[in-house]
Amino acid sequence: MSHFAKIENGIVTQVLVIEQDVINTGLFGDPSSWVQTSYNTLAGQHRLGGTPLRKNYAGAGYTYDSVRDAFIPPKPYPSWILNEDTCNWEPPVPAPDEIAMYEWNEDVQNWVLNTTE
Repeated sequence: MSHFAKIENGIVTQVLVIEQDVINTGLFGDPSSWVQTSYNTLAGQHRLGGTPLRKNYAGAGYTYDSVRDAFIPPKPYPSWILNEDTCNWEPPVPAPDEIAMYEWNEDVQNWVLNTTE
């Protein structure tokens, strides 16, 4: 089976495991509103070594950019920047390499140690 994302106004509203033939029947709405996505694609890489499809596996709330032919996750913070190669959002400051629980703080636009454990 294949995975298809329903696109409405550029936004993914649902993802189904379904075949192209079934979509083409129109039972799930306009067939042109469905775009195939790959469960094994993340950040432009196919996790099993195959050919990546549309940069990322689609999820509800993702954007489908038809110019890039890519699914882009929601932007987590206003300061984060889209990586054009992976179509994922990246912080303006790389995450620390330490083995600790850091979280992004948008107010200071940096990583802070999570001390609530």
